[in-house]
Amino acid sequence: MLALLHTSPVHVPVFDALRDETHPGLALRHLVAEDLLTRARGDGPDAVAADVRALVGEAVADGARAVLCTCSTLGGIAEATAASAGVPVLRVDRPMAAAAVAAGPRIVVLAALRSTLTPTAALIEDESHRSGRPAEVRLVLVDDAWPRFESGDTGSYLRLIADAADTVTDADAIVLAQASMAPAQALATTRVPVLSSPRLGLAAAAEAATRA
Repeated sequence: MLALLHTSPVHVPVFDALRDETHPGLALRHLVAEDLLTRARGDGPDAVAADVRALVGEAVADGARAVLCTCSTLGGIAEATAASAGVPVLRVDRPMAAAAVAAGPRIVVLAALRSTLTPTAALIEDESHRSGRPAEVRLVLVDDAWPRFESGDTGSYLRLIADAADTVTDADAIVLAQASMAPAQALATTRVPVLSSPRLGLAAAAEAATRA
């Protein structure tokens, strides 16, 4: 069984659909803790580290063979629990970051939440060091997008993300920093490759859960 730690319930059907498409038969357990993102935005990710560790421990106690954190803001905190959890704990955006670094050094990160920018940049830099490939990261906050998401206006939210991607012409890859941004990948018309995290992240986590 693979456990997924979310900070929004909108991710549940997205990952269920991806599972049905790419890994049928894989048992998923969804843990939704919306308050973690709210607190992390206000006080920093370290403020919720103990709660993340407790949720990961709960998932393992219930039989999870791997845990996937789908929140980019909390991804680093989740990864840090792996040593004590005893099972692989993955962040959904690491495979995407690796793909971005492989695409070339000029990487643009689009985010709808300011709290996501720094963790995503740090992740790309980590993947750059791991691979030995250079990375020049440019961070772009898509103004006014997150309130649309919070209000349930998903169409406008995704359109703002896609429009922001379409303004990028001088990059080797565009990274959509949050899993909720993934559908904007299909709306963007830029020639620059646009990368999103859910499909790549689930594939890595499914492999880890099967291998564990």
